[in-house]
Amino acid sequence: MTEHVNSEAGTITAAAPPRAKMLTATDLALIAAFAALIAAMAYIGAIPVAGAGVPITLQTLGVTLAGAVLGPLRGSLSVLLYLALGAIGLPVFAEHSAGLGVFTSVSFGYLISFPIAAAVIGYLVKYVVGPRRTSALWVFLAIAAGSILVVHPMGIAGMKLHQDVPWATAASWDLPFWLGDLVKTTIAAIVAAEVHRAFPALLKRR
Repeated sequence: MTEHVNSEAGTITAAAPPRAKMLTATDLALIAAFAALIAAMAYIGAIPVAGAGVPITLQTLGVTLAGAVLGPLRGSLSVLLYLALGAIGLPVFAEHSAGLGVFTSVSFGYLISFPIAAAVIGYLVKYVVGPRRTSALWVFLAIAAGSILVVHPMGIAGMKLHQDVPWATAASWDLPFWLGDLVKTTIAAIVAAEVHRAFPALLKRR
């Protein structure tokens, strides 16, 4: 808050703080584009490998890209839009599934982790990595942190609760995803770093 002095009356008035910017048309377009990207990537692969039948897809590649490229707000909103589209019946989830029932399936922990992971990754890339976000190595570390701290723990918890199995069993079902996630994290880091090199002001607005 700033203060202004009225020279004639000799009084001091407090100016209201600047209002937060609303999402612009560009922001909305980027959010929609990345929601569509995640939906498209959910169709690729869809190979059930975990003991509980959770499929491997490129879905997490889209989620991590959304966070790393768009930042915490727009990245998480794009993932939430994707989840909302699936919830209302559009077949945008793995194996062309849709509806609220997917959120009670064995993979529900992974699904609800996605917007949180996008927000965490976006925050790390924007505020922790900062100007080093044109380096694929630094972006890789931010994305890896989001996956390790959010996606895998919540996915394991979801499988444990859904299947009523010990934590060790659920964790063993999660192990096959790690190698694929390493590859996807590498790809996402390279792409995001190049995007930020080409558009250095992409995250400065938010």
